[in-house]
Amino acid sequence: MARPALRIGVAYDFRNPPGSGYSDQEVYAGALEQAAFVDRLGFDQIWLTEHHFVDDGYLPAPIAAAGAIAARTSRVRISTDILILPFHHPLRLAEEWAVLDVISGGRMELGVGMGYARHEFAGFGIDRAERRSLTVEGIEVLQRAWSGERFSHHGRHWHFTDAQVAPRPVQPGGPPLWMAAMSQAGARRAARAGLHLLPQGERSAVLDPWREEMAAQGRDPDAHRVGIIRGLLVTDDPERDWPEIKEAERYKMRRYAEWMDASGDDYRWQGGDAAPIPQHWIVGDAATVEARLRAFVAEHGLTDVVTFGACPGLPPDRLTASLERLASEVLPRLRAAETG
Repeated sequence: MARPALRIGVAYDFRNPPGSGYSDQEVYAGALEQAAFVDRLGFDQIWLTEHHFVDDGYLPAPIAAAGAIAARTSRVRISTDILILPFHHPLRLAEEWAVLDVISGGRMELGVGMGYARHEFAGFGIDRAERRSLTVEGIEVLQRAWSGERFSHHGRHWHFTDAQVAPRPVQPGGPPLWMAAMSQAGARRAARAGLHLLPQGERSAVLDPWREEMAAQGRDPDAHRVGIIRGLLVTDDPERDWPEIKEAERYKMRRYAEWMDASGDDYRWQGGDAAPIPQHWIVGDAATVEARLRAFVAEHGLTDVVTFGACPGLPPDRLTASLERLASEVLPRLRAAETG
């Protein structure tokens, strides 16, 4: 089966660090306005992320944000990278996401993960040791709920009798499901469930095991999607445009590092000895971004690459000019190369 067509998208986390000079309302309004513009520009998708109890307001309510974006767009697909599944009742989530699929005309997808930040599990009063089983069971419930049939489920965490989700999603079988993986075990879990992959970390620890397990399960990995967030900045003057974005990126990485260090999780690539699949920004003129993006996609067999629409602490429209150039100068050539 042919590999799915390459899709390029834009991600939002709605972060607004203290002292930015912008109100949360300005940040949300700017991001939602840009999301509508992204739709008109011809990007393929918009991804949302989720975290909780962060002083910069990191998006804690992806369902609400997805609804707002669905109402403002007409063609772009909407997904998450990621929604933290242990924090959501899976049957209720199935209903919410089904309604969004109806509202959007069948444009929803859903990327899930089990989470790692200790402060979030403590805040919700959820035992972090249960995150794997909550995630695996939650995926099973989502898949059965979106089948359209009545079902009963009696698992470790959830018990439902004669449940049926209505309205049904527009997409048969429900919105496509993705899973994030930061370890070989996570990658194999995603493959056993037949899910698209959001790899984080060393290729040999996440991407290759997913492909191997997919094949072992009798599934064609090339018929499934593999996606990643990687910033893309199209500019003819990197010395002028890159420094403030680099500082915003450093801010984000410091926060993630704090949460990861506090988690106690042992991912090989966190120590720096193994090279993760690159997620640092690609910066340059249109030809440079296109060439490096094309090589990146080919090297890792990616089907989806998503850049950022906003940077924490910067004006909500700071990246709009770059997105315009990405849409007008880079995407057409990438798509032409695929079809040609």
